[in-house]
Amino acid sequence: MDKALFRQAQQLQAKLAKAQQELSNITVTATSGGDAVKVVIDGCQKIHSIEISPEAIAAEDIELLQDLIMTAVNEAIIKSQELANK
Repeated sequence: MDKALFRQAQQLQAKLAKAQQELSNITVTATSGGDAVKVVIDGCQKIHSIEISPEAIAAEDIELLQDLIMTAVNEAIIKSQELANK
């Protein structure tokens, strides 16, 4: 293998590792249900926290709460992916 090509591959690998580290240090937040559910996720799509407001827990409709959580998580993932694409 050409030494220049090998060196270029190593530099690209180092840049990728740095970008992944930077992504893991940046978080985005997504909410659903008028802030009833809040999800914080990093640029590597690792969930850091899920907050559920007491009003959402008091609701009799567990299916609604499940939908709110799923919506917030999916939105957080989308935001994280958009962050990674930048």
